Amino acid sequence: MQAIKDKFKDMSAMRKAKAEAKEEEKAEKDLAKTRVEVAHEVRLAKEAEAAMHLHVNRAAEKIANEEGKYVHEPAEGTLDPYASSFTNTQLNNAGTGPNNNLL
Repeated sequence: MQAIKDKFKDMSAMRKAKAEAKEEEKAEKDLAKTRVEVAHEVRLAKEAEAAMHLHVNRAAEKIANEEGKYVHEPAEGTLDPYASSFTNTQLNNAGTGPNNNLL
């Protein structure tokens, strides 16, 4: 009778050990799955960042091309206040154009 009780006790201990091992394995699998998902999201974020930089660079190139089409040098002299002197002879002391009363 004692041998049967010992056998049941051993079987119960074995089931308990298997269940614990199974739970631990499941927890490890869940952790690994989460790590894979995180790695996937990080990859997507890096790809999106690279695409954003690409689009920003393309936009900057387009702006530079458009500015190049419309930027013209002044006909006479410069209007740069930081230049050594104003060389535009069309401006009076107030910085405005000539005052002709024809308009």
